[in-house]
Amino acid sequence: MRAVLVLYFKYFLRWDDDFATTIYHTFVALCYLTPILGAIIADSWLGKFKTITYLSIVYTIGQAVMALSGVHDITDYDKDGTPDNMTVHIALSMLGLMLIALGTGGIKPCVAAFGGDQFEDHQEKQRSTFFSIFYLSINTGGLLSTLITPILRAQECGIHTKQKCYPLAFGVPGALMVVALIVFIVGKGMYIMDEPKGNVLLKVMKCIGFAIKNRFNHRSKKYPKREHWMDWAEEKYDKILIAQVKMVLKVMFLYIPLPMFWALFDQQGSRWTLQATAMDGDFVSYNRFKGVFVIQPDQMQTVNPILIVIMVPIMDNLVYPLIKKCHLNFTPLPKITVGMLLAALAFVAAALLQIQIDESLPNFPSCSETQIKFLNLLNSDLPVSVAGQEPFVVSGFQTSGDYMSFEKENFTVSVAGGNAVTAHFRKGSRQTVLMNSFGIHEILEDLTEKPEDGKNAIRFLNAYFAELNISSKSFELGFMSPFESSNYTLVAQGTSIFTIRNVYGDGCNYTMEMGFGSAYTVVIPNNFTFTENCADYIIPIEDIPRNSIHMAWQIIQYFVLTCGEVVFSVTGLDFSYSQAPSNMKSVLQAGWLLTVAVGNIIVLIVAEAGSLKDQWTEYVLFASLLVAMSIIFAIMACFYTYTDPA
Repeated sequence: MRAVLVLYFKYFLRWDDDFATTIYHTFVALCYLTPILGAIIADSWLGKFKTITYLSIVYTIGQAVMALSGVHDITDYDKDGTPDNMTVHIALSMLGLMLIALGTGGIKPCVAAFGGDQFEDHQEKQRSTFFSIFYLSINTGGLLSTLITPILRAQECGIHTKQKCYPLAFGVPGALMVVALIVFIVGKGMYIMDEPKGNVLLKVMKCIGFAIKNRFNHRSKKYPKREHWMDWAEEKYDKILIAQVKMVLKVMFLYIPLPMFWALFDQQGSRWTLQATAMDGDFVSYNRFKGVFVIQPDQMQTVNPILIVIMVPIMDNLVYPLIKKCHLNFTPLPKITVGMLLAALAFVAAALLQIQIDESLPNFPSCSETQIKFLNLLNSDLPVSVAGQEPFVVSGFQTSGDYMSFEKENFTVSVAGGNAVTAHFRKGSRQTVLMNSFGIHEILEDLTEKPEDGKNAIRFLNAYFAELNISSKSFELGFMSPFESSNYTLVAQGTSIFTIRNVYGDGCNYTMEMGFGSAYTVVIPNNFTFTENCADYIIPIEDIPRNSIHMAWQIIQYFVLTCGEVVFSVTGLDFSYSQAPSNMKSVLQAGWLLTVAVGNIIVLIVAEAGSLKDQWTEYVLFASLLVAMSIIFAIMACFYTYTDPA
């Protein structure tokens, strides 16, 4: 569901990049904060089975609410595509996300532990095999979902108007969750179910709280100093518990720099997905097979689970043994440091790629300038004079070239030596001036940003002497009067066939090969004829060039980040498990999940408060912060002594 979430925010709810990123990471943070609540409920009251069952129902309801929030009506949008009556959609979205965060967070600490409970103490090999299958299942699910969910989203559905089918993208996972829950409940008689024995996490928190309170109450000099501040809990708690808490706190202290890693890692689903919308996703360049293998922006996230499945066995069976043979001291803490540095390097790669993308983008107008170009509606040349500019000539059915930028709103324009006319142009806009022998015919509003979701924007200009109807597989514009232009219509990548008809039923097919992120004004001139070669007369004018940077370049940053994840995440979980007492394993796992939540909170703070002009500078900022945290962690690791919990 997360694969399409940030695009749902941007293209359905019409939120800007920063706000969409903020809500996305707020949701992820909640998903990793609620496991603490799930662990307390399972261990203290309901037990793991009932907690999984009840919170899975909450999870499923949340998915259903999200699917309902994506059901749209034509009345939800104004004619220009801006949101009108979106309050209900936003309210349902927020409710759905809160229910999902509660459901997924609640079952997160219980599912793996419940699986582990099914094995006896002597079945260590079987338990290890189970966890391997469990980890493989998670990554297989991640791979399938990031492939399939964007395909479901790409379908068109709606009540009165066709738009991207987010109800299907949210609804199918919800339906599959129902199936999974039914299968889980049917097997109830086969499970070993331990009764809740009280929550050790609460006991630890109470012990720490008492130590702090007792130390504060006895802060006068007459009380002797104690070796460790947790020793102030000795008046109430057992010394073994206090020793165990000390070990947990020792590891938790090392966790302090770690959230910065997750701040970078989880941007795969937000910033990196948005970056992909400005790139070319056609992975087959050969003309005969062009368009056969096209990747959508949100499908690029599949690179991560694919690489995980490949990289985990390579690291375990090749890289680590090779390092060991070189007699290098590659213990868990140095591994975690290397993982953090690799993630920082991935964001440097993302920044370098973003610079290339920015250079390929058109120079869109700032809020203080106006950009205009002139389009000649006649079949003969038209001389044009603009105040403050050298006179120029616009050829028949052509434009004056690139957009001209002006700092003022009003200036005089003279066409074909006629009277000078004062024209008004809105600042921060791009506009096309339509001209004929009488002067300025009309001023069209052009796009000031790339079309959404990597699509292409097409509009038609009828410079023919009669009414024309223009249609394609996905839309019909109706009859257009002579010298009338249509609004931009979004068209997907691939081959688009447009049918042009007159009032007598004569027809002509015009084919365009569409890339990603382009905008065109298609002119049907007055010398157009309904013959076999009718398409030769039609003139496509490029308003915004297609995306020129290929999406394959993102694989570099995904590869480096995944290498960092394999070294960081797997090692971190193993280190946390090995350094915790047997009854404190869940406490440290909750602490580990908490670092993910804090990492996502860091992202939303930077997204809201950073206000950096260029996206590449934000990538560099995150990379720099992680390098700083890596250095701090490396220094802290030097003072850490590995212990045997037994």
